[in-house]
Amino acid sequence: MSQTQSFTRPSKKSLVLAGDRALRPLYWWYETRLAKAVKAGHKLPKHLGIILDGNRRFARKVGLDAGQGHDLGAYKAHEVLEWCLELGIPHVTIWVFSSDNKSRDPEEVAGLLELFAREAKKMVADERIHRNRVRIKMIGQTEDFPEKVRDSLRELEEATQTYDGLLLHVAIGYGGREEITDAVRKHLRNQLEQGTPLEELINNLSVADIDAQMYTAGTPDPDFIIRTSGEIRLSGFLLWQSAYSEYYFCDAYWPSFRRMDFLRAIRSFQNRERRYGK
Repeated sequence: MSQTQSFTRPSKKSLVLAGDRALRPLYWWYETRLAKAVKAGHKLPKHLGIILDGNRRFARKVGLDAGQGHDLGAYKAHEVLEWCLELGIPHVTIWVFSSDNKSRDPEEVAGLLELFAREAKKMVADERIHRNRVRIKMIGQTEDFPEKVRDSLRELEEATQTYDGLLLHVAIGYGGREEITDAVRKHLRNQLEQGTPLEELINNLSVADIDAQMYTAGTPDPDFIIRTSGEIRLSGFLLWQSAYSEYYFCDAYWPSFRRMDFLRAIRSFQNRERRYGK
């Protein structure tokens, strides 16, 4: 290297996404072997749930602000969707914003809602979404979101509503207890409109009745759920649907969740025997 040359310090974002350059060849070798083993495996999730956790903690760790952490988290969500498409997983639900998150600092919430609106518009124009015929459906309570945000989310749903490829549920403004409450309320309202007597309604109420009113109705229950950031809890994610789900808790914060981590999780699922309580 000549004396006139100098190194340009990489941005924190490039460091985050690129990882340790010295270990790249080893990572590539291991990841390639892992991908081959997973693709040769005898089973893949029919419905994968992902709890995207750790954006803010990751941002603090690398000296970024919370908004930048959420931006990196959105970038990672696009990557993970590509990995799911690569494996041919037919149903995916990602939890990006909970009903409890609405109580965070108003400035942070406003920034998140702006991010969701921007990402929705990007996805409407994303050729990969249309080429793979990805159908996108929002689940959660978004009635109190700003009109501009609701319009952007609705536009994305409408742009993909006829597609028959991977079905992506985006849980936004979502809470598991709220979903169950909404389902029961909807069933009761439907029965009352049909004139069903209260005693008959009580005696005949079934699991199938509630199941039919869930946000994910018509979709297989998630057989595998991944949560990042090292937290070992569901926090209300798909409470009704996850009765027999397998779980995988990864220590990596969401923005640093690698394809290698994803493949390890899928391999773990492939090695499990599901007995459904039998």
